[in-house]
Amino acid sequence: MQIRKCLFMIDLHVHSTVSDGTYTPAGLAELAEKNGVEAFALTDHESIAGNAEAAAAAKELGIGFINGMEMTMTYQGHKIHVVCLGFDPAHEGFQRLYKRLRYIKEDSMADVVEIIRRKGIPIEFSTVKQYAGGQLDRYAIMRALVAMDEFGNIQEIWDNYLNPAVKEAGVAWDIPAEEALPVICEAGGVTSLAHFHKRIGLMGQNRAEQEESIKELAGFGLCGMEACYPNYTAEDEAFAKAMIEKYKLLPTGGTDFHGENRPGVMLGTGINNNISAPMEFLDNIRRSCHS
Repeated sequence: MQIRKCLFMIDLHVHSTVSDGTYTPAGLAELAEKNGVEAFALTDHESIAGNAEAAAAAKELGIGFINGMEMTMTYQGHKIHVVCLGFDPAHEGFQRLYKRLRYIKEDSMADVVEIIRRKGIPIEFSTVKQYAGGQLDRYAIMRALVAMDEFGNIQEIWDNYLNPAVKEAGVAWDIPAEEALPVICEAGGVTSLAHFHKRIGLMGQNRAEQEESIKELAGFGLCGMEACYPNYTAEDEAFAKAMIEKYKLLPTGGTDFHGENRPGVMLGTGINNNISAPMEFLDNIRRSCHS
């Protein structure tokens, strides 16, 4: 399904080289201008390290920007991704949460590298450090593995090497949704359930179960949900719209852009121009953040 671009197009789900994307934060602002994107959010995994650079570049180019982060949370045996937008990074509660997040992502990385080495992959911890960019975490290991050019795609790296190694090292844990969601809200942010239909999401539940989960998450502090996403089916999109309306959630939308690490997905427009999130989404989020 091809969707015509709206007049003021935004993208609220974007990754940079700070986590698992291939564009720098500033490079994303340049690409946004080139693609006709009026505003975007940088939502790197468990990191706000690129927000200042992205914001400065966006301002220079006259592109709208809202700070963000994509956070992995646990919920009823699932891992879910929540896009967090517009929070105050200096908020005391957020800072405590963020320190926990960084510990989770950076703990025992030398052990993770050694486990991957035992699987026959010639990776050295000293090499990983070169890809750290100030954050020696599992994404630095991912970038080092990508640079080896020995794998078919990035998902192969996560499924066959990184995720199993993280689990074996005993650091495959995340903060529960009921703990994390209220903190983002207290910091003035908006929390939005990302790609509910995927494995890191509510895949495996039927629609009734998914609705019960969304209702409970809303009770914890979830205030939004992605209304558009590049590989939603028509049924997924209709369900998301129904949940947003029924539980009075804020609609968000984005491409989950990763650059060359996710070929075929373009910033702002998704896959073959199949999504177009309107500026209205961002306006509503900003009003909520300041309420």
